Order: sequence, then C-alpha cells, then structure tokens
Amino acid sequence: METVYIDKNLELVKACMQGSRAAQFELYKLYAKAMYNVSLRILNYEEEAEDVLQESFLDAFTRIVDFRQETTFGLWLKQIVINKSINYLRKRKMEFVSTDEITEVPDDVSFDHYDNQLKADEVRQAITQLPDGYRVVLSLYLLEGYDHEEISHILKISENTSRTQYMRAKKKLKSILDLKGVRDE
Repeated sequence: METVYIDKNLELVKACMQGSRAAQFELYKLYAKAMYNVSLRILNYEEEAEDVLQESFLDAFTRIVDFRQETTFGLWLKQIVINKSINYLRKRKMEFVSTDEITEVPDDVSFDHYDNQLKADEVRQAITQLPDGYRVVLSLYLLEGYDHEEISHILKISENTSRTQYMRAKKKLKSILDLKGVRDE
C-alpha cells in the first residue's frame, strides 16, 4: 500500500505557484522555526542556520513549480534544508570517520535508564559539543527520523559508516552527559 500524504497547506502552495507573496509569507511563518531548528541541529551555528533557512525558502519559492505534491510541502522543504545544511558542512570541510573496515556494529549503548532523568536542555547542549560527523548522523537518525540507508545517500557515506558514526555519537554523548553529572541520582 502506497503512503498518501495530505498537505493541509496545499492551497497556500497553489497560491505560491501563482506568484502570491502573501502566500509565501504565510508558508514562511508556518515553517521557518521548525526548518531553522533542523538546520541548527546539523550545523551547530546560528548564523549558518539562518543563512540556510533563507536560502532554502528562496530556493523553494523559486522552484515551487517543480513541487509535484508527492509529499507535503513541509517534507519537501525539510529535504531542501537538510541538503543545504549538509552542503554548508562540506564547505567547512567536515570529514566523517571512515569505518568501512568495521563489519559489525554493536548496539550495546542504551539510554533506557536515562529516558526520564535527562533534562532536554542539557541533552541539546551536549549534542552541540559532538564533532560534526557524529552530531549530523545522530540528528538525522534520532531527531529527523531517517534510517541509515537514507543517511548514507544524503551524506554520501556508506551505511556502515552511518551506523558506526551513530554508535560513536551515542557513546560520546553519554560520556559528555556523565561528565556533567546530568543524571539525578
């Protein structure tokens, strides 16, 4: 069965296709904060996230006639934001740790005992301290809901590298949080 997307903002999108600036502004107001947060989680720099946000909306509104409504406008825009954010990282010459020689990735790091004890702001702050490669994979996997195959295509890395980056990111995040004593004992 094929997934069906219902876009509650389809009328605004159609108005944008006809050149309505008011509709563009409404879509901007609806999506700007969420898209900024997506970019910020990837880039870790407010100024770059703001630039990506503006460029993404400009790109989306310029190419709105290419939007085929196979997904919602929000999902389409989110993909633009993620791609632009990744491109910004590449401009910074971000390098992912190559782990193609590792064949099996253990999943022995569990945060179950932390679930109800960690404070969201402290976790967000700890995530910003992760190296770019770790932070991007962790954000795309946990926060944006992409699987490792999708992440490998987005970042142009192997699935194994994505899994390993994710595993290492979780360990590093746990280490950062343990050092800060985030747990309520």
